[in-house]
Amino acid sequence: MTPINVMINGLPGNVTARIASHILKDNRFRLMPWSLTGPDIADETCRVDDFSVRLIRPGHRDAEIEKIKQSEGDFIAVDFTLPAAVNDNADFYCRHNIAFVMGTTGGDRTRLEQCVRDAAVSAVIAPNMAKQIVGFQAMMAYAAENFPGLFDGYTLDIRESHQQTKVDTSGTAKAMVRYFNRLGTEFTEDQIVKIRDPEVQKNQWKIPEPYINGHAWHTYTLTAPDKTAQFTFSHNINGRDIYAWGTVDAILFLQKKIAAGSTGEVFTMLDVLKKDK
Repeated sequence: MTPINVMINGLPGNVTARIASHILKDNRFRLMPWSLTGPDIADETCRVDDFSVRLIRPGHRDAEIEKIKQSEGDFIAVDFTLPAAVNDNADFYCRHNIAFVMGTTGGDRTRLEQCVRDAAVSAVIAPNMAKQIVGFQAMMAYAAENFPGLFDGYTLDIRESHQQTKVDTSGTAKAMVRYFNRLGTEFTEDQIVKIRDPEVQKNQWKIPEPYINGHAWHTYTLTAPDKTAQFTFSHNINGRDIYAWGTVDAILFLQKKIAAGSTGEVFTMLDVLKKDK
């Protein structure tokens, strides 16, 4: 099997670097020695383990990408950049006929998907690349659709903890609010308890210290009106490997679709999960 050429864009970001390291070590792929980066990045190169990647800023990317395509042929881009760059990056990929996996959140998602549908390339677009969490959300969506009011009268408590640098509330937690509301609870996004204090995380939540700067812990607790029944759902992620594993599957899925002639199609991580169906 010829290795799939993969360009990881968003280096030197932490998640991106972890994904690039996985790609580098997997003989199903060839990590390309270039990465599109932001205008504020001063470094010219980035090290992924012992591999050097040249960083390309926005002002040079159109000219550089044509040279890369001529020398390397087709490849799949993986985008973990910044929310503000989502649509501009997608327009760039579509303009240059580059299939891509978009793991970056934010941006105008309707415009993002339409860009792909109007282009000659296909893409996997997913705000969460962790397959197991995506699957859990799908199960909750199924329950909300088929068992509305299941938890009528129950109170809901949602708590989420992430590294201190994550300033916004978890998008996963926000999505869960919608499912639980359809299941009968009365809860708003601003009631989500957001934990960002490292001391609280270490001493109260007992999050392992090596992961204080890179984790995603969520707990959803439902309590009956008379307090005689309680249900708790939780998913606790340490580090960033789970996102890399999901990204690997998304690349393999997309390559298979491209080989079958896919163009202008938008896929999600649910499509990736159902790849054998």
